[in-house]
Amino acid sequence: MMMWVLGFAPPPQQGGGGDPMSGLISTFVMFGAIILIFYFFIIRPQKKRQQEHEKLLQNLRKGDRVVLASGIYGTISEIENGTILLQIADNVRVKVDKNAVASVVEKK
Repeated sequence: MMMWVLGFAPPPQQGGGGDPMSGLISTFVMFGAIILIFYFFIIRPQKKRQQEHEKLLQNLRKGDRVVLASGIYGTISEIENGTILLQIADNVRVKVDKNAVASVVEKK
């Protein structure tokens, strides 16, 4: 009675009439549902963001105003293989990794 008042259901009675395969099948169905939930809510959106970021990095051009992951704003002066030369102030240029670019503010 006390368990019912607290909101707990009594444990199921152990009878010999249950089918053990139905329990196994329901377990596999639950694992499959969890895997699908992880795929659609975690893995798929992350892949989409990664592809958009790669597309952004491929479309960088000289003169684009960008924001780095550290929050530094600058204008691209030169693009090399994996690095960019970023002008952050007059006569101040910094060489940074291309992957450090978080977003493009203005395209010229």
